Amino acid sequence: MKPYTKKIVLENGREFYGYGFGADREAINEIVFNTSMVGYQEIMSDPSYTDQMVVMTYPLIGNYGMADEDYETRTPSIGGMIVREYNDSPSNFRYTKTLGEVFEEHDIPAVWGVDTRALTRIIRDEGAQKVIVTDAATPREECMRKLAAYRMPHDMVARVSCKKRWMSRVPNHKWDVVAIDCGIKNNIIRQLNRVGCNVTVVPFDASLEEIMAFRPDGIVLSNGPGNPEYVTPVIERVRALRGKLPIFGICMGHQLISLAYGARTFKMKFGHRGGNHPVKCLATGLIEITSQNHSYAVDVESLKGTGLRLTHVNLLDGTAEGVECAAEGVFSMQYHPESASGPQDSRYLFTKFTKIMEEHKNA
Repeated sequence: MKPYTKKIVLENGREFYGYGFGADREAINEIVFNTSMVGYQEIMSDPSYTDQMVVMTYPLIGNYGMADEDYETRTPSIGGMIVREYNDSPSNFRYTKTLGEVFEEHDIPAVWGVDTRALTRIIRDEGAQKVIVTDAATPREECMRKLAAYRMPHDMVARVSCKKRWMSRVPNHKWDVVAIDCGIKNNIIRQLNRVGCNVTVVPFDASLEEIMAFRPDGIVLSNGPGNPEYVTPVIERVRALRGKLPIFGICMGHQLISLAYGARTFKMKFGHRGGNHPVKCLATGLIEITSQNHSYAVDVESLKGTGLRLTHVNLLDGTAEGVECAAEGVFSMQYHPESASGPQDSRYLFTKFTKIMEEHKNA
């Protein structure tokens, strides 16, 4: 067996050895796991994974390469990836680069050959924690010192949000939508285009005047990384816009709407990351299989008296998956209805948003 080149040291002191691919550098991140069987390209290019080292529970990663059309952002900001087996010889007529080449291009470290089942159990039982990926020869004591001294950043949304506004247009559009970019995924924009929306994407700290200058029919709040409580500019915009325009929140956008209405959020033990989470719609009783990626959730009890009502719940742990204030045309989902990657059960929500905009326009 060839000598190991990299090792992973967790905050709890556990060590795992493997082989490096992608960028050959040391990195400290928060370690989390994702249970998706496909979609590693969409996962690695999702801005919500900024500063997170993602353990993929599916054992074979890289086998279909990377396709130019499937990125969720132009510049991936994931902290890194840990996999059981890495395939560097993809079999796919669409692929243009390997996963390792893309990681190297964007200076993202990754490790293969690790017991990902054991890693996942640790995260599940003990919770997400800091991790260092380093050279196999680095002393354990040095790794523990670095982990103890490292402080997780709070500026992730500012780093991944666009710096200037940009637009995605469709012919014969019916709606003009402003999307506030906290780390927006490309497929959210594609799905809005699909239902007839011209989309103007603005930075997370865009002023109310900048947003209203586009005379939008509705506002979309995107997904994004980190603690929603730190994203105060967007919370303030929601407070100013509620009742004036329809608002649709996705993932972090869901949390920001809840905070703006006076509810609370909390950090989950290990979060939800995968493409098979069952979510129940309380109005219809129907179950949707959903794509999820979040560390924070809305406290259900804190919704009382806010004007928001709970609309969807996660059947695995009972956490809030959707809220709504129908009187003000505001609704949000914790999961990812744009489904990249993941099942397409929830794409109807984009059509629901257009119907709310139409009702508001005709009111």
